[in-house]
Formats: sequence, structure tokens, C-alpha cells
Amino acid sequence: MSLIQEFRQFAIKGNVIDLAVGIIIGAAFGKIVSSFVGDIVMPPIGVLVGGVSFVDLAVVLKEAVGDQPAVLLNYGKFLQTLLDFFIVAFSVMMAVKGINSMKRKPEPAPEKAAAPVPPTPQEQLLMEIRDLLKQKG
Repeated sequence: MSLIQEFRQFAIKGNVIDLAVGIIIGAAFGKIVSSFVGDIVMPPIGVLVGGVSFVDLAVVLKEAVGDQPAVLLNYGKFLQTLLDFFIVAFSVMMAVKGINSMKRKPEPAPEKAAAPVPPTPQEQLLMEIRDLLKQKG
């Protein structure tokens, strides 16, 4: 089998298509979450902490000199991205949990009949006595 035929079989199986769809939807979902965090969640938090926008939080490592811009450590953008990640991760967890709860649960296997319990020595002796009495009577 040639390499091209192997690739065609792999691509046609649906794995590549499923992966592509997942990546496209994931990217779109990421944009939605980023907008939600940046435009809806962070402004009220910024107001609560004194009107500061998290994106603007930075430490100046080197002041701007002439045409060279300042060198900044943008920890506010990092905090924003971190919050985006946690919201995405929580959303994905809830989606997976919801999908798993909708899956049909397998029916429990019918219980196997338990092996009969062997008679106790007393029961064995009583059965022998009963059989002897039947033979005499």
C-alpha cells in the first residue's frame, strides 16, 4: 500500500475531519470566552479594585527613550489570560459532564444464579435418615 493510499484511508476515516471541526469550534469558543472575560467580567472587577483595567497593569522595566518604546512586564494581560483559561476549562468540564450524563447507561447484566449451597453435615445426616426410613416403610 502506498503512502498516498494510507494517508487517504486515514483522512477518510473521519479522524482528521473531526479534529478539524474541534479545532475550529474551539477557536471560536475561545474568542467568545475572551470577549466575555474582557468585556463583561473584568470591567466590574476593575471598578471594585479602584477603576483599574487589568490589561493596563504593568511594571516598567525600562523607560521609553527617544524612538524606543518602554519595556513593560504586562502582568495584567497575563492575569486576563489566566482568567480566560479558567473560564474555558470550567466551561469544557461542564460540557463534558453534561454530555456524559446524557449518554445511555449500560443496562446492568442479569445476575447469575448463585451456586446452590451444599447441605450442612446435619442436613446430610437427616436426608440419609429420611431415605433409610422410606426404604423400610
